[in-house]
Amino acid sequence: MTTDLEALGQAIKRVQHRNHRTMDAALRDVGVTLVQWDALRAVERMPRASGHDLAVATFQSDQAFGTLAGRLVDRGLIVRTAGHGRRIEHALTEEGRAVLAQGHRVAEGVLQDLFAPLAATERRSLAAVLAKLVEGEAAGGPAL
Repeated sequence: MTTDLEALGQAIKRVQHRNHRTMDAALRDVGVTLVQWDALRAVERMPRASGHDLAVATFQSDQAFGTLAGRLVDRGLIVRTAGHGRRIEHALTEEGRAVLAQGHRVAEGVLQDLFAPLAATERRSLAAVLAKLVEGEAAGGPAL
């Protein structure tokens, strides 16, 4: 039996699109978009990170992340400070931490619903398979 790789890629894309659409709608109740919440998560995971590092972590261009960061600063969710050389570092404010925490609660419910059709063993298997594909990218394989 041969797996139709194009159909497999399309199925992954459809699940990702469903996740993004559902998560974005649910996060509106917190007052942020999925892109904004993802940026807050990256700032939390990477304290004092540069805009470039955060852009890479959130799958954005440097320019797009800079625009997004400016909006987050205007909303009082992050602060940007001068780092070494021309580097601009990013950190969460207290308000940013509160929004991030609210977003985590929302995301937990969305992800529970998304993965509800899978048994715990299937979730572990899926996580292992996806990790293997990501490891391939890190080892110099094709970018996914």
